Amino acid sequence: MSELTHLDDDGRARMVDVGGKPVTRRVAIAEGRLDTTAQVVGLVQSDGLKKADVLPTARIAGISAAKRTSELIPLAHIVPLDAVSIDFGFEEAAVTIRATASTTGRTGVEMEALTAVAVAGLTLHDMVKAVDPAAVLGGIRLVEKRGGKRGVWRADGAGGEASAAGPETEQSATDAAGARRAIVLVASTRAAAGTADDTTGPVIAGWLGSRGFDAAAPRVVADADIAEALRAAVDEQPAVVFTTGGTGVSPTDRTPEATLAVLDRELPGVAEAIRAAGRAATPTAALSRALAGVAGRTIVVNLPGSRGGVADGLAVLDELLPHLVDQVAGGDHTGRPMVGAVGDEPVGESERMEHGGAPHA
Repeated sequence: MSELTHLDDDGRARMVDVGGKPVTRRVAIAEGRLDTTAQVVGLVQSDGLKKADVLPTARIAGISAAKRTSELIPLAHIVPLDAVSIDFGFEEAAVTIRATASTTGRTGVEMEALTAVAVAGLTLHDMVKAVDPAAVLGGIRLVEKRGGKRGVWRADGAGGEASAAGPETEQSATDAAGARRAIVLVASTRAAAGTADDTTGPVIAGWLGSRGFDAAAPRVVADADIAEALRAAVDEQPAVVFTTGGTGVSPTDRTPEATLAVLDRELPGVAEAIRAAGRAATPTAALSRALAGVAGRTIVVNLPGSRGGVADGLAVLDELLPHLVDQVAGGDHTGRPMVGAVGDEPVGESERMEHGGAPHA
């Protein structure tokens, strides 16, 4: 019998029957690069090419291609995509492309992510060929996939060797001293460039430290780099990763998309509770697209980018986080009572929120 699932016992091509597979959350991330000249990179960054809107055009082309993968790849299934996002990065003489595709279904979206990268890259080539006809599109590969029976798979290093982490990892989220580790990520292009102060990261780190977490200095990154920073943070397997900033509807706000790509399970109630607390102070908190969820055994929570919004979010988490950390670590649901549970006396808003911060997305 052939070990290739797309071939039958006689070596004939076939579409794999996925009807018996479970419906799970599945995510795939692919990457590639267009090697060109420093001049072209500068023109793309400044939108100085005759064919304007280079990156938006390539992004839309890649997303459209992902949606039509089953038409382009003969044996690929028709997959109901939940989301597709494409991010571009810049090197001295190259534009990098990273696509993240997700679905809730019976089969993965690796081909959708790879197709998105390929077509986005070809579109970039078309846009720059008048200046650099020798540009080279390459390095297209799958770098990560989540979901299904194999759990998490990542490509290690440039050689592309695979590592299967499985649905859960054995590494503890505690350090040698037994303190639960936490990582704080600040998504702020201005703070990363040194033109503005980080006013929220230290607040979050101090809050975590006062509650027994080992939280190092916040990591400040540009909005465009939050996806890579978040993946790296989750790979370290801390107990908690809190982000601040980048959750609104500005074109540069990418934190929710980066978060969705690393989550195994979402916690929509936590995110909505934080939004509800913010709306009590300002209606614009409803614009927040912040997410919360679990990646392996790491809890990931997006917080707003303002001090008031962070204060409101932390007030909500003060009630939820101890129980949530206990459950993710394998607790038996006998932790401290949850506010609003049947039989519990709810805690009033005035007791939980002694500050009336005004959050924004």
